Amino acid sequence: MNTSPSALLRLYLIRHGETEWALSGRHTGSTDIPLTPNGEDEARELGKHLKDIPFTQVLISPLQRAQQTYALVGLDQAPEIEPDLTEWDYGDYEGKRSVDIRKERPDWNIFRDGCPHGEMPDQISARADRLLARLCKLDGNIALFSHGQIGAVLAARWIELAVVEAQHFPLGTASVSIFTFDSHHPTVPVIALWNAAPHSLTL
Repeated sequence: MNTSPSALLRLYLIRHGETEWALSGRHTGSTDIPLTPNGEDEARELGKHLKDIPFTQVLISPLQRAQQTYALVGLDQAPEIEPDLTEWDYGDYEGKRSVDIRKERPDWNIFRDGCPHGEMPDQISARADRLLARLCKLDGNIALFSHGQIGAVLAARWIELAVVEAQHFPLGTASVSIFTFDSHHPTVPVIALWNAAPHSLTL
């Protein structure tokens, strides 16, 4: 990924709150389901930690679970819909659990194998790279309201790893992660915070 880093750039990756499918482990790509009541509470709790951060821009996935999370977090900044923050297109695996998919494909790994009639690793990598290249032209604190597996891919690509390595970056619901650059080596991308739950945040 070819970027033009800004020493002032901090990307706050925020996964949406809990949904029924997230709770049951069903792959939720384009299915537009809302937060559970617990997911709404998670988002409100998250807002207590984010409300005082001076965000210069807020980008959100078009899907309602991300938009609900943004609304409940309660940031003052008007959001911009960013299609590249949409969750991985699971194709034939939409709504299925990994454990059930592996009954037919025992060694299936989305980050290596992709999804039939959905996105493949090279496609999701290109999408993540396109978004990160645009973000690296910005300054300040940028909030990104997104999803679990595209979030993992963004983390891997931020530090220039292959998409398959995204399997090592799980994200909980209503979590916050921060991507920035090393203050002593400003061309080196780093993950300053990963998968922090609302109750553990000290931002």
